[in-house]
Amino acid sequence: MHHDFVLLAQAGGPQSYMTTVLFFGGMIAIMYFLMIRPQQKQVKDHRTLLAGLKKGDAVVTQGGLIGKIVEIADRELKLEVAQGVKIRVLKSAIQTVTSAEAPKAEDKKEEK
Repeated sequence: MHHDFVLLAQAGGPQSYMTTVLFFGGMIAIMYFLMIRPQQKQVKDHRTLLAGLKKGDAVVTQGGLIGKIVEIADRELKLEVAQGVKIRVLKSAIQTVTSAEAPKAEDKKEEK
């Protein structure tokens, strides 16, 4: 009886091995297309965004600060977040470039 079990295990061996390899290969391919590739595209798009920054652009940082670029250096830039208020920010902290600046405090007072 023990001898029959060994023959059955050997008969299904190469076929089950190939199925396992194909299964794991498929899982790796799915992970690549769902996780790794989109992440690489996002990093590439962010690098392109940072390379295109210029003085006068309205930007939003990853921390949620909204301001206008007044000075650009290699690794950092200065943002004007309010009239006369400038802060230093790392370039890599810029999340997006906006088309319009945030409403200013004076504009809110005029609306009331």
